[in-house]
Amino acid sequence: MTAIVAGLLLALSLSPTQSAGAAEKDDRRLTQKARSHGVTLEHGAYVGWSTPGSHAQGGTPNDRPITAQASVAGIDVSGHQGNVDWAYWWGQGKRFAYIKATEGTYYRNSTYFPQQYNGSYNQGFIRGAYHFANPSDSGGAAQADYFVNNGGGWSADGKTLPGVLDIEYNPYSGGTCYGLSQSSMRSWIAAFLNRYRYRTGRDAVIYTTTDWWTTCTGNTSQFASAHPLWIARYASTPGTLPAGWGYYTFWQYTSSPLDQNTFNGAYDRLQALALG
Repeated sequence: MTAIVAGLLLALSLSPTQSAGAAEKDDRRLTQKARSHGVTLEHGAYVGWSTPGSHAQGGTPNDRPITAQASVAGIDVSGHQGNVDWAYWWGQGKRFAYIKATEGTYYRNSTYFPQQYNGSYNQGFIRGAYHFANPSDSGGAAQADYFVNNGGGWSADGKTLPGVLDIEYNPYSGGTCYGLSQSSMRSWIAAFLNRYRYRTGRDAVIYTTTDWWTTCTGNTSQFASAHPLWIARYASTPGTLPAGWGYYTFWQYTSSPLDQNTFNGAYDRLQALALG
């Protein structure tokens, strides 16, 4: 009886997005840098969490990746933003949005994802979902399944972008590359991308920084031909791109007052990406 009561008390103490097993997995030590950037165990990491004020910026002002003559403005959000005023951002000229759905196999943005994902759609945004990868938690295929099963799927409705693999700096203990060698990281990424393609029929977008990609994958070009690049660099230019990509598809250029992005093309090309 004592054990049963203890179990009930444990279940009641967990947040709505966690089970007992998930809570144990999520009890990892955040780095001080991650804490200083607002990453918490409750909400998890988000795209570009480490970019401001870090060596993640990469590149030089003289680098000139291919940029289209036209572009489309957008934003990305996570549980950190709570309920988003989509009408306001539409009025600011934003036309696409990416929303965090999952992290590892232990976190779902279940509290705010419906308002963020469906609210943006209802406002007229072309929107999609992203997954914050934690290769130290589980395999790439398992995380792709978790992503697809919890909001990261795709439909040919003309307003849903392909899902994103957010692969970047480790906010937890275990090192920048999550304890993986460059070859193991390449294998992990391939497993995720292949599984996502199998489940949805679409090639996922890759979000990263040139510095992380070079450090942790050896600057591989093996994914560039099939997967759109979402580059993060908070500067006046996107800088040097990872190997194999001659142009970026999305560029995250600031986190103020929240993450803002640009699509490298006209609106009809964004629609084409959504349609597949």
